[in-house]
Amino acid sequence: MPDRMAKYWLMIATLGFVWGGTFPLIKFALEGMTPFWLAAGRIGFASVLLGAIWAWRGFTLFKGEASWRAVLVIGTFSTALPFMLINWGQQHVSAGFTGLSMAAIPLIVLPLAHLFVPGEQMVLRRTLGFVIGFVGVAILIGGKAFESSSSGLELWGRLACISAAGCYAVSSILTRRLPPVDPLGLAAVLLVIGAAIILPTAWAIEGPPAMPDGQTLAIIALLGLIPTAAANFLRVIVVREAGPTFMTLTNYQVPVWAVVLGAVFLEEALPSSMLLAMVLILSGLCISQWGALTRLFGKSS
Repeated sequence: MPDRMAKYWLMIATLGFVWGGTFPLIKFALEGMTPFWLAAGRIGFASVLLGAIWAWRGFTLFKGEASWRAVLVIGTFSTALPFMLINWGQQHVSAGFTGLSMAAIPLIVLPLAHLFVPGEQMVLRRTLGFVIGFVGVAILIGGKAFESSSSGLELWGRLACISAAGCYAVSSILTRRLPPVDPLGLAAVLLVIGAAIILPTAWAIEGPPAMPDGQTLAIIALLGLIPTAAANFLRVIVVREAGPTFMTLTNYQVPVWAVVLGAVFLEEALPSSMLLAMVLILSGLCISQWGALTRLFGKSS
């Protein structure tokens, strides 16, 4: 058990780092591509990649009872819909608000998991940990998260980002409730479903795509390979094996990494409240997952 929990902690740390670096890449890509076609390119590339691996492994998916209706819903709410919402919303809101909206996922998952996932009851300790972590994220982002972008569609952009967080929360709960599946097969199928939805949607709304420049193509390939294909595979494993509540710990890390990577690579100034925010976020993680931590470090022998 300690070795397995160590694996899950490493996975969510990796996901937090990868997804934290995604928002700046999206901003760069939106300079050379429309939002829906950016989502289509990212999902399409990832679906081809994972689909090829899935085919090589014999198209294994369900290990028992099939639940295709749930898989179709999960594919919509975990890829196509949130990607479109985030890409469109980032045209009208600050990057800080987008990062903060992802930290709302745990607050949405908590009551859903309490109602629909056995063993995920919203006990006082877990609730307290998530609240403390969320306060840390709010301090980290600070007032800049809510500065006006001067866009006439700013309100709708904010609603789009919050709605994307809701999509991820719902998909996590539904993924946990699926019957036994092959994780790689499920990750591939979800991306294929997302591609089947986003490609005609992008064409209908934005028309045929214009050929992007080389830099934009490179960013799309990177977004498709790492934060979409590889990260979606890890996400499926964590949700299926460790639970949706444990998976939401990733969303407290995303704004932290977004700030750190921006400071390192874009020479952005670190906010003065960084240290306090980090302490609160880590404290929230420890409190909410105290049982997992004691199993991991207390009796590792």
